[in-house]
Amino acid sequence: MSEVLLKTVELRRTFGGLAANDRVSIELRRGEVHALLGPNGAGKSTLINLLSGDLAASSGQVFYRGQDITGLTPHERSLIGIGRSYQKTNIFPGFSVRENVRLAAQSRQPRAGRIFSDATAFAPYRQAVDDALAAARLGDVAERRASELSHGQQRQLELAIVLATRPQVLLLDEPLAGMGHEESLRMLDMLRGLVASHAILLVEHDMDAVFSIADVLTVMVNGVVLRTGTPEQIRSSPEVQQAYLGSEEAAHG
Repeated sequence: MSEVLLKTVELRRTFGGLAANDRVSIELRRGEVHALLGPNGAGKSTLINLLSGDLAASSGQVFYRGQDITGLTPHERSLIGIGRSYQKTNIFPGFSVRENVRLAAQSRQPRAGRIFSDATAFAPYRQAVDDALAAARLGDVAERRASELSHGQQRQLELAIVLATRPQVLLLDEPLAGMGHEESLRMLDMLRGLVASHAILLVEHDMDAVFSIADVLTVMVNGVVLRTGTPEQIRSSPEVQQAYLGSEEAAHG
């Protein structure tokens, strides 16, 4: 079995009397795309926010490489290797593609005694930036202003920004949102190139895309994990068909 990078144990988050996540236990392994499915209100975004630290858990635990990180802030989790993207594109539109990525890389490379030196000339920055641009397939537009990119390229840029922080875990919240068919295929191909060295949690509404790339799927309903399994197991599960996919969609998806 591949290495478990991130896992939750009985994770719970309540808002008043409502449990948005109720005793959720999942494992994210290096070399796997783990897709999170469920109807609106199932608790998918809440779970990503709990994993990234944007929300504090009401109870339960989050472990990263065997260490309890339940009490860590989003910044602290990012520093140890947990990166996330958001549903809405989060970039600096007035900066170039390279500058956007460099700022992310710079946040991870301490430069004591280099306050007045040129950050663009610092080798670790350059390497991190070049690696992230290559992985996100943006090398040919690196000097363009981010605002000039297509929507799909801006989503690629957001992924490059995350990759520049050298994460081990990628939490991706609807990375295909708003993309056309060709853009979606390009993003999926990029993710396939990343999975060998990362654990990827994917929240996505495009079922064809999910089943084409996911190794493991977790289906949530009303904040509870209904079923975790392979794509074949999820497709053939009567409880999943009834609660979410629908018999016809499961048969033809």
